[in-house]
Amino acid sequence: MAELKLAAERLDGTAKHTQIIESPVLSEMTGHRVLMKPENLQVTGSFKIRGAYNKISSLTDEELERGIVTASAGNHAQGVAYAARERGAKATICMAESTPPLKVDATKAYGANVVLHGSMFDEAAAYAIELSQRDGLTYVPPFDDYEVLCGQGTVAMEILEDVPDVTDIIVPLGGGGLGAGVALAVKMFRPDVRVIGAIPEGSPAFRKSLDAGRVIAADQVVTSAEGVAVKRPGDLTFALLNEFLDDLVEVSERDINEMILLMLEKHKMVVEAAGAVSLAALEHLNLRSRKFAAAEGEHVVVPILSGGNIDTVTIGAVIQKGMIARGRIMNFEVELPDTPGQLLKVASLLARERANVIALDHDQFKASGHYTNAVALGVTVETNGPDHIESILNALRAEGFQPKRIY
Repeated sequence: MAELKLAAERLDGTAKHTQIIESPVLSEMTGHRVLMKPENLQVTGSFKIRGAYNKISSLTDEELERGIVTASAGNHAQGVAYAARERGAKATICMAESTPPLKVDATKAYGANVVLHGSMFDEAAAYAIELSQRDGLTYVPPFDDYEVLCGQGTVAMEILEDVPDVTDIIVPLGGGGLGAGVALAVKMFRPDVRVIGAIPEGSPAFRKSLDAGRVIAADQVVTSAEGVAVKRPGDLTFALLNEFLDDLVEVSERDINEMILLMLEKHKMVVEAAGAVSLAALEHLNLRSRKFAAAEGEHVVVPILSGGNIDTVTIGAVIQKGMIARGRIMNFEVELPDTPGQLLKVASLLARERANVIALDHDQFKASGHYTNAVALGVTVETNGPDHIESILNALRAEGFQPKRIY
């Protein structure tokens, strides 16, 4: 308890006390009162500044003079670089070669030396430890460290202060630093509040480890949420979560993409994939535990939006995938007789159906030869949902066309 309060004191004036945001759309969607903790609006764009700054604040002058080295999927890197700059220490950050350029450039902007190594976080972490041992640098763990997780635990302390009637806190799990810090703080100050972990289906290390009761590395990690794409949880973080975590929810990539899109549309907020994992878990809560379903009174659920560092190329792809998943974009192909007026006929039909054309591909060479003279027409349209899509396809069929939906 004293360490958590000390972390809060150290972070005062450095980390933002991010303000709770109520979400009517998520509340209506889930049947619970949903209040979001927007750490995507934090300094450096994620909660990681908390643990990194708390850890670096605890280092001696001699440890700082040796220089700092760490490994990161991106957000911890920025937190360490920021904190090292504040304390006048040189920082070397090891990151996987797949780290989004936005996170690499942001880390460099804080004055850190970035080393890209390996195909995923765990390989970069092993190299950071190697550099620490070889060059005598002070290693700052990204999650498996008591000062780091106490810094992350200040997120929960703010939630408990701002939302005294909170019943459930949802936290994304990668290496477990945020989850362990939150769980430790909650069980210290408000043991009645449930802490629910959320992971992508493609990052199963915590599920396997919790099922086995010991740390087990995942065979592989395949997820767009690079912030939680960790093959092996931390030993300390696992020990705390194994004791204090109340439930674990797995979410799909589609769930994650849809929540990123929903945050953009309904809350005008940018949330990275890892930050959307806790949001994606909201719709699965009722299915998870009899204890949850049997609890009395209104559930006040606080999902932690852990970060918002997402590059524009990725966010463009996520928006498109999310719109396709929701039935907001549809692509179809249809063969037309190669006679004048056929393209106009299709265009007029789409206009009547209020389908906004995004792209057209009119190609004589793609036709299958079903007609004597045929033209293949590929069309991408913006739609209002699955019912609208079906209406468009039925209208095409009624005019004698045979549309083939691609997506």
